[in-house]
Amino acid sequence: MLEAVIRFLITMCLIALCVFLVIWVLGAIGIVLPAMVVKIIWIIAALVAVLFLVRLLKPYWGNYFP
Repeated sequence: MLEAVIRFLITMCLIALCVFLVIWVLGAIGIVLPAMVVKIIWIIAALVAVLFLVRLLKPYWGNYFP
């Protein structure tokens, strides 16, 4: 379980870094995204994090959740 949690945290850091770098590079080359688009991209990244978290915890839930 500890290895899975560490892998999850590293994966989330990498996803956040990739999203940040994409937004930063687009801004550096002159393609400035509107604030709402940036927020939507971060929300999508957060939803991906939730999906990874569910996949991580699913084996430990037992029969409580289908």
